Amino acid sequence: MQVEKELAELSPRKDMLLAIGVFDGVHLGHKFLISQLTEHAKQQNLLSGVVTFGQHPQEVLSPQTKLPFLTSLAEKTNLLKNEGVEAVITLSFSRELAQLSARQFVSLLKKYLRMRGMVIGPDFALGRDREGNANNLRTLGQDMDFSVTVIPPIIVNGEVASSTAIRNALADGDMKKARNLVGRSFSLQGRVTTGVGRGTELGFPTANLDVDLEQALPAEGVYATWAYIGDKAYQSVTNIGQHPTFGGGGRTVEVYVFDYHGDLYGRDLKIDIIERLRDEIKFDSTEALKKQITEDIKQGRTVLNSQSRE
Repeated sequence: MQVEKELAELSPRKDMLLAIGVFDGVHLGHKFLISQLTEHAKQQNLLSGVVTFGQHPQEVLSPQTKLPFLTSLAEKTNLLKNEGVEAVITLSFSRELAQLSARQFVSLLKKYLRMRGMVIGPDFALGRDREGNANNLRTLGQDMDFSVTVIPPIIVNGEVASSTAIRNALADGDMKKARNLVGRSFSLQGRVTTGVGRGTELGFPTANLDVDLEQALPAEGVYATWAYIGDKAYQSVTNIGQHPTFGGGGRTVEVYVFDYHGDLYGRDLKIDIIERLRDEIKFDSTEALKKQITEDIKQGRTVLNSQSRE
């Protein structure tokens, strides 16, 4: 069994308190749960750990439904560690794993991760047919000697902070709402690749950001952004869209970095997306587009100058 092989490779130095889940986006709800995990672990002299998955369970159980991710596995792991988690364990999610009963899965966690307890949200469930809900896990815990601590959700402006709520905010281009739910600016990162060169022809050379096809993106449009090059942050505007003025095409993420004149090709670039400036529009001429880009840059500077950067 793959999951047992992966767990067998681990050897925690002491007993663990675990949180289990996808943790996509590592948003405010996740952060609060993690803060409780690390605090309880410290109080009980346990190692704090998060068990997460290389794939979203929906990819395996319902592959026809595309669910864009908010954070890559590497970014998610870094964010979790930044929240103070001592161990991040990544398992491969499979149909075989999905068919384990709650008792079988918990038995593996106790055997290989020395699990003494778990910290969960109120809607958490594990095991075949989601049988391991909070009540059933408490009963199982009494039988198998592990604790279950249920942490309430975080409510932001009347809405539960969740990965779904963040995806919906992105789909609306509502970056303020996304930021309030995540607890930081929504960011994208990828390698700068060669584009078709239209930005340079227009006098505004852009960095074409190669983002994963499964990455969740904000609604198509133009955004005020911060671009991180090396250890320095630059103001920028980013177009997410399909270039309707030039006949359309695949969706791209193109960043125009203010006051930067170096070569970015082949370099990794991260952007924080701050505010949506406008829809993506089809212009009647390249001159009209150039005029609008100039206005976008002006508006972008105004937005970024008025807001503090994280």
